[in-house]
Amino acid sequence: MNYLSIDYGTKNIGLAVSILGIITPIPAIKNDDKTIDNLQKIIIDYKIDGVYVGVSEGEFAKLIKNFVDKLRSVLKLNIETVEESVSTIEAEQIYIQNGNKKKDYKKLIDSVAAAVILRRIIV
Repeated sequence: MNYLSIDYGTKNIGLAVSILGIITPIPAIKNDDKTIDNLQKIIIDYKIDGVYVGVSEGEFAKLIKNFVDKLRSVLKLNIETVEESVSTIEAEQIYIQNGNKKKDYKKLIDSVAAAVILRRIIV
C-alpha cells in the first residue's frame, strides 16, 4: 500500500510518500487556495491508499483539525491524524546528518518532517 504524510504549515505543507514501504520526502506545496487540488493530483500520481496528517498541540492543532476535516470531505481515502511532536526537531537532525546544504533548508525541512511522521507509522 502507498501512503502520503502531511506536515501542515500555514505557508507550506511538507509531504512524504511511502511506496512499497520506502519513505521518500517529496517537494512541499504552498498552503493556498490550490492546496486540495494539488494534493488530489499527488494522490493520483503516487496511487496513494491512505493519508496521515501530523497534528501538534495547542491552538495550531485547531487549524490542522479543520484542514483534516476539509480533506475528509473531499478525498475518498482513509485519513488519520498522528501526533507530530518534535518531528521538526528530529527532521533537523536528519537534515544535518545527511550533509544537506543550508540554502535548501527552508524548502526541504517540512517534507523531511513529513517523512519522520510517516516513519513513525510505517515501522
